[in-house]
Amino acid sequence: MKLKLADIAHLAEVVAAIAVVISLIYVGVQVRDSTRAVRSAAANDANVAMQSWYLEVGTNPQTSALVIQGLRGTRELSVEEEYQYLMMMHAIFLGFQNSFLLVQEGSLDPSISEAITTALLGVKDLPGFERYWRQRKDYLHVGFAKHVEELRSRPTIGTVDIYRTEQGAGNRDN
Repeated sequence: MKLKLADIAHLAEVVAAIAVVISLIYVGVQVRDSTRAVRSAAANDANVAMQSWYLEVGTNPQTSALVIQGLRGTRELSVEEEYQYLMMMHAIFLGFQNSFLLVQEGSLDPSISEAITTALLGVKDLPGFERYWRQRKDYLHVGFAKHVEELRSRPTIGTVDIYRTEQGAGNRDN
């Protein structure tokens, strides 16, 4: 049986259509895998940023004391200390903001960002937080600032006792 040129052309079209469908399936699988990789990297980056900040604050006695004093607002800070405190707070807020924006674009699971920013609920009513927020909120993304304002309307988490009072620092079991 001899195939005509038109028959060969039709057969080539069918083969090409099948190849296109297979290619689209392959591309779909690759995009899904790439999306997973991007979301995983975003989650890792968000956690590493927060981990680095907490590690620096937690392992440097001078920095720890400044953050505690800054949040408590129990004594007047020098100009240099005020600047250091505001910059440290702004650094962590940039990390919070990054997580928020990654959620907005779909690269980060909202539950990760929520877990990270829950730390705000423990300190949002402290004088030092108020001082930071009053001075620096306009330096942040408008959508994120609105998100923080919403967080500020939530109940305070009472488990962050170390920032509350000088006397409470020695009695952490309550």
